[in-house]
Amino acid sequence: QVQLVESGGGSVQAGGALRLSCAASGRTPSLYGMGWFRQAPGREREFVAAINWSGDRPRYADSVKGRFTISRDNTKNTMYLQMNSLKPEDTAVYYCASGLYGSNLGPFDYWGQGTQVTVSS
Repeated sequence: QVQLVESGGGSVQAGGALRLSCAASGRTPSLYGMGWFRQAPGREREFVAAINWSGDRPRYADSVKGRFTISRDNTKNTMYLQMNSLKPEDTAVYYCASGLYGSNLGPFDYWGQGTQVTVSS
């Protein structure tokens, strides 16, 4: 079992920045890939970014490439998502996920409860 707890969401104006955190506990978190997903009202959950177990292979959705940075600190069992140059279309509930394997490709089998990010124009 894995427990994932997101934090760092909030409201910000367009062009601003936020950093999300995901604290993991349970099975050895540092052995598994992790990722961020988001879901806007009326839309399906979509992939945002993922990172492999060692943190040296990030992967991003085209929509956030160059603006968002995923990272992890295995000494703290925590993953981060630094979000810069935020746009109103980034507004969504952001979910942290833990994968079945060490890669950044998923599949992802454990999910956090989500944290709201709202970007106003």
